Amino acid sequence: QVQLVESGGGLVQTGGSVRLSCSASGRAFTTYTVGWFRQAPGKEREFVAAIRASGGHTYYADSVKGRFTVSRDSAKSTLYLNMNSLKPEDTAVYYCAADSSVILSNVRRSAAYKNWGQGTQVTVSS
Repeated sequence: QVQLVESGGGLVQTGGSVRLSCSASGRAFTTYTVGWFRQAPGKEREFVAAIRASGGHTYYADSVKGRFTVSRDSAKSTLYLNMNSLKPEDTAVYYCAADSSVILSNVRRSAAYKNWGQGTQVTVSS
């Protein structure tokens, strides 16, 4: 088990930037695949980005590719999501997730992650 706490959300204008953080505690963070998901009102939770435990490979949703960057600082047990060129459609609650058993084909599936944070709101004003 790992406990996750997100921070860094808020209100930002279109074209602006925000950095989300996800602090992890508990078992060895470096052995977990970690990801970001988001959920807008009335919509299903969707994949945003992930970074694998082994090799540090990163994965992105097409809608954020080139604008968002996921990274992890293993020494601090922290996951980051740098969000640039934000659009109103990026408005959502953003969740970080972690699991030690995510296979490659499931990296983008929310059901593959057993550990979740409480979420942080990001609102992009037009």
